[in-house]
Amino acid sequence: MERNRNYCLELLKEYTKSESLLKHAYSVEACVKAYAKKFGEDENFWGNVALLHDFDYEKYPTMEEHPAKGAEILKEKGFSEEFITAILSHANHTNVPRVTKLQKTLFACDELAGFITAVALVRPSKSVVDVKVKSVKKKIKDKSFAAAVSREDIINGAEDLGIPLEEHIQFCIDAMKENRELLGL
Repeated sequence: MERNRNYCLELLKEYTKSESLLKHAYSVEACVKAYAKKFGEDENFWGNVALLHDFDYEKYPTMEEHPAKGAEILKEKGFSEEFITAILSHANHTNVPRVTKLQKTLFACDELAGFITAVALVRPSKSVVDVKVKSVKKKIKDKSFAAAVSREDIINGAEDLGIPLEEHIQFCIDAMKENRELLGL
């Protein structure tokens, strides 16, 4: 089940009604799956972890609840410890260390995918096709732009993956471009 995207997608949609949160899940999924392919890992498994990383957020938005409530739900549904721990590790406040490649990748892609989406939406075309690394880096310096996005997490995520920030940004832009219809970008 945790490798079955349709099952995970149904679970996501059961808990998440917000179009922007659904698109965020798809964006992170696109980036994480692209990295799974690059690293020779299980694309379905990695993609489904990314798809469900915030599935509980709409119903349980507080730091005390998210992603702990989601972890409980996934455990009840029989998801593996590896799957659940990867999701728990994406939030700094859980204090779950990021040790696996999957955990580091999910963390590195989460905030960045949201930030790239924000950059795309202020372009005249509102398309990820027109997003350049230079634009993303410029917006990262603008603290008032997408102020809720942690610049520190974006920078530390790339560092933890051992990938230069510019390369990481371009990789995620490319992954999102490939999936732009699903993302609405």
